[in-house]
Amino acid sequence: MPLFSEISEQPERIKNLLASQRKQAERIAAEIRNREIDYVFLAARGTSDNAGRYANYLLGAMNGLPLVLAAPSLFTYYKKPPRLKSALVIGISQSGKSPDIVSVLEEGRRQGCLTLSITNEPDSPLAQTSDFLLELKAGAEKAVAATKTYTAELMCVAMLSAALVNDKKMWAGLANIPDWMRQTLRQNDLISESVQRYRYMDQTVVLGRGFNYSTAFEWALKLKELTYIIAEPYSSADFAHGPIAMVESGYPVFAVAAKGKVFDSMLEMLKRLRSDISAELVVISNDKRALSLAQVPLKIPTDMPEWLSPLVSILPAQLFAYHLTLAKGYNTEQPRSIRKVTETK
Repeated sequence: MPLFSEISEQPERIKNLLASQRKQAERIAAEIRNREIDYVFLAARGTSDNAGRYANYLLGAMNGLPLVLAAPSLFTYYKKPPRLKSALVIGISQSGKSPDIVSVLEEGRRQGCLTLSITNEPDSPLAQTSDFLLELKAGAEKAVAATKTYTAELMCVAMLSAALVNDKKMWAGLANIPDWMRQTLRQNDLISESVQRYRYMDQTVVLGRGFNYSTAFEWALKLKELTYIIAEPYSSADFAHGPIAMVESGYPVFAVAAKGKVFDSMLEMLKRLRSDISAELVVISNDKRALSLAQVPLKIPTDMPEWLSPLVSILPAQLFAYHLTLAKGYNTEQPRSIRKVTETK
């Protein structure tokens, strides 16, 4: 099955990406430092948009760069692009073919901005439009649901962040990612068994916060694409402001609770869901307290810093979506109504 093999090959793909694209990330960072860059303007769709959510937290927390997620329709249908003075304009796309993402970088160049594409296709329209390219080096992704290109996008963002501050500790952390991924993928059999509990589930919510806000969105997207479950992603903070009212006893709630700055707030939410409401919890975490609250605990390495956790925490989520698709009797390779390349305008 291509989808399962592509999930499994991520450690090697990430290792090769780091080796092949580090110098390019450092060249891009040097040019950013030479320019009067005040903020990042980022365009993406679908899975790549979730990589943009990660960039929003990472570039802000580590590099002091505010990030704006673009509204591409302003550039295409409305023909009213905003002023982009002093922006680094980034386009993220697995295929590099979506016209609306390309249009944002074209406008960025017209306004004299530095432009960067992050894509798996170096000959694509997006790559040809930008000043710089970070190539995903993920190899051909045959499965419709994106997996290895998503983690490669996260890795490119993380490499750019490390290069901007030229921090040896950050680069050392990036070098550990492949091993952390391998450790996490060893839970495949456990996940395959655990999903049977949810084969008749038709709706859920997925919670995350901070760096793993992106993971919540990506996990929810994979559940929608592959299993056709109504899966709604939320920040745990936003969830407390109303949507928690939908949860009743036995309602399935998925959560990503990696150790770090937002862990305590996530833990309090999980305690509330378990003890006050008796929700059914599937939890990805590297903290025993969070895992102990879950009917299905999914472990990630304990020594992993929070800013890198999204690159690893998405792997058990991908496996969960894959095995649940099989349990429900659906085709993991050909989800209904979607195609591998979606060229929105």
